[in-house]
Amino acid sequence: MMPDREGAPPRAWQRMLSGRRLDLLDPSPLDVEIGDIAHGLARVARWNGQTSGDHAFSVAQHSLVVEHIFAATFASASPSDRLAALLHDAAEYVIGDMISPFKSVVGGGYKDVERRLQHVIHIRFGLPPETEEATRKAIKRADQIAAYFEATELAGFSMTEAVRYFGRPRGIAADRFDFTPRSVKSVEKAFLKRFKAIETLLARG
Repeated sequence: MMPDREGAPPRAWQRMLSGRRLDLLDPSPLDVEIGDIAHGLARVARWNGQTSGDHAFSVAQHSLVVEHIFAATFASASPSDRLAALLHDAAEYVIGDMISPFKSVVGGGYKDVERRLQHVIHIRFGLPPETEEATRKAIKRADQIAAYFEATELAGFSMTEAVRYFGRPRGIAADRFDFTPRSVKSVEKAFLKRFKAIETLLARG
Protein backbone atom coordinates (compact mmCIF):
# COMPACT_ATOMS: atom_id res chain seq x y z
CA MET A 1 0.00 0.00 0.00
CA MET A 2 1.16 3.53 -0.73
CA PRO A 3 1.79 5.68 2.37
CA ASP A 4 -0.72 8.43 3.15
CA ARG A 5 0.08 11.80 1.60
CA GLU A 6 1.87 14.04 4.09
CA GLY A 7 -0.66 16.02 6.09
CA ALA A 8 -3.61 13.88 4.98
CA PRO A 9 -5.65 12.02 7.61
CA PRO A 10 -4.59 8.37 7.97
CA ARG A 11 -6.51 5.95 5.76
CA ALA A 12 -8.48 3.42 7.77
CA TRP A 13 -10.18 1.51 4.96
CA GLN A 14 -9.12 -1.47 2.89
CA ARG A 15 -10.06 -1.89 -0.74
CA MET A 16 -11.21 -5.41 -1.58
CA LEU A 17 -10.95 -7.14 -4.96
CA SER A 18 -14.75 -6.93 -5.21
CA GLY A 19 -14.36 -3.15 -5.22
CA ARG A 20 -15.76 -2.75 -1.70
CA ARG A 21 -13.99 -0.42 0.71
CA LEU A 22 -14.23 -1.61 4.30
CA ASP A 23 -13.61 1.04 6.96
CA LEU A 24 -11.91 -0.53 9.99
CA LEU A 25 -13.03 2.30 12.28
CA ASP A 26 -16.66 2.28 11.15
CA PRO A 27 -17.29 -0.94 9.19
CA SER A 28 -20.61 -1.42 7.40
CA PRO A 29 -22.31 -4.76 6.65
CA LEU A 30 -22.96 -3.40 3.15
CA ASP A 31 -19.21 -3.55 2.46
CA VAL A 32 -18.85 -7.22 3.43
CA GLU A 33 -18.84 -9.87 0.67
CA ILE A 34 -18.40 -13.61 1.17
CA GLY A 35 -16.15 -13.78 -1.88
CA ASP A 36 -13.75 -11.29 -0.29
CA ILE A 37 -13.80 -13.27 2.97
CA ALA A 38 -13.07 -16.59 1.25
CA HIS A 39 -10.36 -15.02 -0.91
CA GLY A 40 -8.67 -13.36 2.06
CA LEU A 41 -8.88 -16.23 4.55
CA ALA A 42 -7.49 -18.70 2.00
CA ARG A 43 -4.38 -16.51 1.80
CA VAL A 44 -3.86 -15.95 5.54
CA ALA A 45 -1.56 -18.56 7.11
CA ARG A 46 -2.18 -20.06 10.52
CA TRP A 47 0.78 -20.26 12.92
CA ASN A 48 2.54 -17.45 11.02
CA GLY A 49 3.23 -19.99 8.30
CA GLN A 50 5.35 -22.15 10.61
CA THR A 51 3.69 -25.41 9.56
CA SER A 52 4.80 -28.45 7.59
CA GLY A 53 3.55 -29.27 4.10
CA ASP A 54 3.75 -27.90 0.59
CA HIS A 55 1.18 -25.18 1.32
CA ALA A 56 0.40 -22.93 4.25
CA PHE A 57 -2.41 -24.14 6.50
CA SER A 58 -4.80 -21.25 5.96
CA VAL A 59 -7.43 -19.67 8.18
CA ALA A 60 -10.03 -20.73 5.60
CA GLN A 61 -9.03 -24.39 5.99
CA HIS A 62 -8.94 -24.00 9.77
CA SER A 63 -12.46 -22.54 9.66
CA LEU A 64 -13.73 -25.52 7.67
CA VAL A 65 -12.20 -27.90 10.22
CA VAL A 66 -13.65 -25.96 13.17
CA GLU A 67 -17.13 -26.03 11.64
CA HIS A 68 -16.78 -29.79 11.09
CA ILE A 69 -15.60 -30.39 14.68
CA PHE A 70 -18.32 -28.09 16.03
CA ALA A 71 -21.05 -30.03 14.22
CA ALA A 72 -19.58 -33.32 15.47
CA THR A 73 -19.45 -32.20 19.11
CA PHE A 74 -22.50 -29.91 19.48
CA ALA A 75 -25.52 -32.09 18.82
CA SER A 76 -28.08 -29.27 18.89
CA ALA A 77 -26.24 -27.12 16.32
CA SER A 78 -28.60 -25.30 13.96
CA PRO A 79 -27.61 -24.05 10.49
CA SER A 80 -27.18 -20.58 12.01
CA ASP A 81 -24.83 -22.03 14.63
CA ARG A 82 -22.84 -23.81 11.92
CA LEU A 83 -22.55 -20.57 9.96
CA ALA A 84 -21.26 -18.80 13.08
CA ALA A 85 -18.67 -21.58 13.46
CA LEU A 86 -17.57 -21.28 9.83
CA LEU A 87 -17.25 -17.50 10.20
CA HIS A 88 -15.69 -17.51 13.68
CA ASP A 89 -12.39 -16.08 12.36
CA ALA A 90 -13.86 -14.17 9.41
CA ALA A 91 -12.53 -10.79 10.62
CA GLU A 92 -9.06 -12.07 9.84
CA TYR A 93 -9.69 -11.56 6.12
CA VAL A 94 -9.04 -7.89 6.91
CA ILE A 95 -6.68 -7.91 9.90
CA GLY A 96 -4.81 -11.19 9.39
CA ASP A 97 -4.19 -13.96 11.89
CA MET A 98 -2.23 -12.45 14.75
CA ILE A 99 -0.72 -15.24 16.85
CA SER A 100 -1.79 -15.34 20.50
CA PRO A 101 1.62 -14.32 21.94
CA PHE A 102 1.58 -11.14 19.85
CA LYS A 103 -2.03 -10.39 20.83
CA SER A 104 -0.83 -10.43 24.44
CA VAL A 105 1.83 -7.86 23.58
CA VAL A 106 -0.47 -5.57 21.57
CA GLY A 107 -3.30 -5.48 24.10
CA GLY A 108 -6.97 -4.52 23.82
CA GLY A 109 -7.02 -2.25 20.76
CA TYR A 110 -6.67 -5.18 18.41
CA LYS A 111 -9.57 -7.00 20.04
CA ASP A 112 -11.82 -3.94 19.68
CA VAL A 113 -11.20 -3.77 15.92
CA GLU A 114 -11.70 -7.53 15.59
CA ARG A 115 -14.97 -7.38 17.55
CA ARG A 116 -16.37 -4.54 15.41
CA LEU A 117 -15.56 -6.41 12.23
CA GLN A 118 -17.02 -9.68 13.52
CA HIS A 119 -20.26 -7.92 14.46
CA VAL A 120 -20.81 -6.45 10.99
CA ILE A 121 -19.91 -9.77 9.34
CA HIS A 122 -22.57 -11.47 11.45
CA ILE A 123 -25.14 -8.81 10.61
CA ARG A 124 -24.32 -9.08 6.90
CA PHE A 125 -25.17 -12.78 6.91
CA GLY A 126 -28.21 -12.63 9.16
CA LEU A 127 -26.60 -13.73 12.43
CA PRO A 128 -26.91 -11.96 15.81
CA PRO A 129 -23.95 -9.62 16.38
CA GLU A 130 -23.07 -11.62 19.50
CA THR A 131 -23.31 -15.41 19.40
CA GLU A 132 -25.40 -17.06 22.13
CA GLU A 133 -23.19 -18.12 25.03
CA ALA A 134 -23.69 -21.90 24.76
CA THR A 135 -22.94 -21.80 21.03
CA ARG A 136 -19.98 -19.47 21.54
CA LYS A 137 -18.45 -21.84 24.10
CA ALA A 138 -18.98 -24.85 21.82
CA ILE A 139 -17.32 -23.02 18.90
CA LYS A 140 -14.45 -22.03 21.18
CA ARG A 141 -13.97 -25.64 22.22
CA ALA A 142 -14.02 -26.77 18.57
CA ASP A 143 -11.45 -24.07 17.86
CA GLN A 144 -9.21 -25.37 20.68
CA ILE A 145 -9.53 -28.96 19.44
CA ALA A 146 -8.55 -27.85 15.95
CA ALA A 147 -5.62 -25.87 17.39
CA TYR A 148 -4.43 -28.93 19.35
CA PHE A 149 -4.44 -31.11 16.25
CA GLU A 150 -2.84 -28.40 14.10
CA ALA A 151 -0.16 -27.86 16.76
CA THR A 152 0.75 -31.55 16.97
CA GLU A 153 0.20 -32.54 13.33
CA LEU A 154 1.61 -29.47 11.59
CA ALA A 155 3.33 -26.96 13.89
CA GLY A 156 5.88 -29.12 15.71
CA PHE A 157 4.35 -28.99 19.22
CA SER A 158 4.79 -31.94 21.53
CA MET A 159 1.59 -33.43 22.92
CA THR A 160 2.55 -32.11 26.37
CA GLU A 161 2.89 -28.56 25.05
CA ALA A 162 -0.35 -28.77 23.09
CA VAL A 163 -2.28 -30.04 26.11
CA ARG A 164 -0.92 -27.17 28.21
CA TYR A 165 -2.12 -24.51 25.77
CA PHE A 166 -5.23 -26.02 24.17
CA GLY A 167 -6.41 -28.86 26.41
CA ARG A 168 -6.64 -32.52 25.45
CA PRO A 169 -9.35 -33.48 22.96
CA ARG A 170 -11.50 -36.28 24.35
CA GLY A 171 -13.56 -38.71 22.31
CA ILE A 172 -12.41 -37.27 18.99
CA ALA A 173 -9.43 -38.13 16.78
CA ALA A 174 -7.47 -36.11 14.23
CA ASP A 175 -8.03 -38.66 11.45
CA ARG A 176 -11.71 -37.66 11.26
CA PHE A 177 -10.70 -34.31 9.78
CA ASP A 178 -8.53 -33.02 6.96
CA PHE A 179 -5.34 -31.40 8.26
CA THR A 180 -3.39 -31.73 5.01
CA PRO A 181 -2.53 -28.15 3.95
CA ARG A 182 -4.26 -27.42 0.64
CA SER A 183 -3.63 -24.92 -2.13
CA VAL A 184 -5.09 -21.43 -1.89
CA LYS A 185 -7.54 -21.90 -4.76
CA SER A 186 -8.83 -25.28 -3.59
CA VAL A 187 -9.44 -24.01 -0.05
CA GLU A 188 -11.11 -20.82 -1.29
CA LYS A 189 -13.52 -22.91 -3.38
CA ALA A 190 -14.17 -25.32 -0.50
CA PHE A 191 -14.94 -22.45 1.87
CA LEU A 192 -17.42 -20.90 -0.58
CA LYS A 193 -19.01 -24.29 -1.24
CA ARG A 194 -19.53 -24.90 2.48
CA PHE A 195 -20.91 -21.40 3.00
CA LYS A 196 -23.43 -21.92 0.19
CA ALA A 197 -24.45 -25.32 1.56
CA ILE A 198 -25.19 -23.82 4.99
CA GLU A 199 -26.97 -20.89 3.34
CA THR A 200 -29.23 -23.40 1.54
CA LEU A 201 -30.07 -25.05 4.87
CA LEU A 202 -30.91 -21.65 6.34
CA ALA A 203 -33.20 -20.84 3.41
CA ARG A 204 -35.13 -24.05 4.00
CA GLY A 205 -35.85 -22.87 7.56
